Amino acid sequence: MDNAMETASGAHFYGLRPDGLLSCSASSPRSHSSSLSVPSGDHSVPKQPFVIGVTGGTASGKTTVCDMIIQQLHDHRVVLVNQDSFYRGLTAKELEYVHEYNFDHPDAFDTEQLLDCILKLKSGQSVHVPIYDFKTHQRRSDSFRQVNASDVIILEGILVFHDQCVRDLMNMKIFVDADADVRLARRISRDTVERGRDIQSVLQQYAKFVKPAFDNFILPSKKFADVIIPRGAENHVAIDLIVQHIRTKLGQHDLCKRYPNVNVIHSTFQIRGMHTLIRDREISKHDFVFYSDRLIRLVVEHGLGYLPFIEKQVVTPTGSVYAGVEFCKKLCGVSIIRSGESMENALRACCKGIKIGKILIHRDGDNGRQLIYEKLPKDISVRHVLLLDPVLATGNSANQAIELLIKKGVPESSIIFLNLISAPEGIHCVCNRFPSLKIVTSEIDAKLNEDFRVIPGLGEFGDRYFGTDDYFVPIE
Repeated sequence: MDNAMETASGAHFYGLRPDGLLSCSASSPRSHSSSLSVPSGDHSVPKQPFVIGVTGGTASGKTTVCDMIIQQLHDHRVVLVNQDSFYRGLTAKELEYVHEYNFDHPDAFDTEQLLDCILKLKSGQSVHVPIYDFKTHQRRSDSFRQVNASDVIILEGILVFHDQCVRDLMNMKIFVDADADVRLARRISRDTVERGRDIQSVLQQYAKFVKPAFDNFILPSKKFADVIIPRGAENHVAIDLIVQHIRTKLGQHDLCKRYPNVNVIHSTFQIRGMHTLIRDREISKHDFVFYSDRLIRLVVEHGLGYLPFIEKQVVTPTGSVYAGVEFCKKLCGVSIIRSGESMENALRACCKGIKIGKILIHRDGDNGRQLIYEKLPKDISVRHVLLLDPVLATGNSANQAIELLIKKGVPESSIIFLNLISAPEGIHCVCNRFPSLKIVTSEIDAKLNEDFRVIPGLGEFGDRYFGTDDYFVPIE
């Protein structure tokens, strides 16, 4: 018999949260998680959708909240997956005593199939979601709902926070809170109209199963929520804030989702235009330096925004009081010779009289010695450090420089690494080793090639900036 498919449209956006992959042990269908884990040497992991879990008591307004989020995210592809679709079909014996069956217990759901479904969607595959008939208490055998990979996946249900493996797949967890009396009234209305039950059976089921399940399973899962929405769908302010947060996350590079310490400056047509110019192999040295300096200045200004500050009030020429902030005074720069020296002028232009140290590291080593030279401020251990290198490629040189700074007494959290472009491999290398350090960059490129060049990249930055490049790299 041909399957009648109810198709949910969706296209591939991929948001990434490798740190949110399954943490539970692999067994049965849960072993699918191994196919999504990130091998240490493989950085070509496909992007994944942003997964939102929405839970709350029965008839709390979960579906309405989901619908409102979907409506506001109209310019993104969003699919809704209901936990109710994954109810187990009742056996003949269970059907004889259907009024004694607890539909609000975790065992009533096929969590393994739900888990497998979300894993496939996160990996970019389409899935067939079962259709459950609440009147016959069976899954329909002749039809299913096809769901395609999308920008956002919303998983909704009363017990979607119960299983840790399911929870770990979520980028955001929302608990919809509503008054118990309101939920009961909604439950009666829904079950009598939509599911063909009488009021007496609904009340009996509520007292015997629904309320105990809420107290034992649903309410305790509230502690896992990132956001709690009081009054459910009536709380428009909360829903607007959630949508705004989702939009922000969707606009972030995937690595920013995995590493919160990675910061990419907001891309504009001006920034993209300048990147287009400095990446052009035909650009003159004068123009390359001019537009590189502009981009470097933006990166430096952005990086300075992550320094600590103190509140300060001043009196303006009009005699009014202005409540502002005072810059961090204990600051210095450290450039990784020689490309990093191209960033010194921008730093001096932003920070008058700033001290700048230097570190020279030989990429391929020198008889086992990579660190060749260092000259740093004597009091660097009490300063915040802006580490300067325009290109983060493998991350090996950066790690050597950061290790030196830490040995000199600089706290890891006091280091801000500034660069123009970064390769994913370099970001993984640095962030995995130094998770408290901040990276500020203007663009994250695709990858490193077999020669460890950043692709698409911009060539040897130091040679191009200082005018010592007399060669062209063949176009691949």
